[in-house]
Amino acid sequence: MTNTTVRVRELNLYRQYFDLVAAGTKTIEVRVKYPHLADLAAGETIRFRITGTDETCDVKVKRVTEYSDFEALLDGEGPANVNPTATREQQLTNVRAI
Repeated sequence: MTNTTVRVRELNLYRQYFDLVAAGTKTIEVRVKYPHLADLAAGETIRFRITGTDETCDVKVKRVTEYSDFEALLDGEGPANVNPTATREQQLTNVRAI
């Protein structure tokens, strides 16, 4: 018998981004490669949670890509995939404020 346990990582999201992920319109998540995410890999599950609530949304990681900076990320992935409700410039401002 093989062990097919899939690793589930819990990450917090702000409500505005959680709703977009849950609706399927936000298909790219942006995270700095902190040590606890260094080994994140395709096939894993991320359980997004709104802090202080029981609301969760599970998504499967399709790929992990490193970029040199946020501008390169938005150019490579397309701003609409990261946040379909904000312009590229708004997204750069928002991500730097987090």
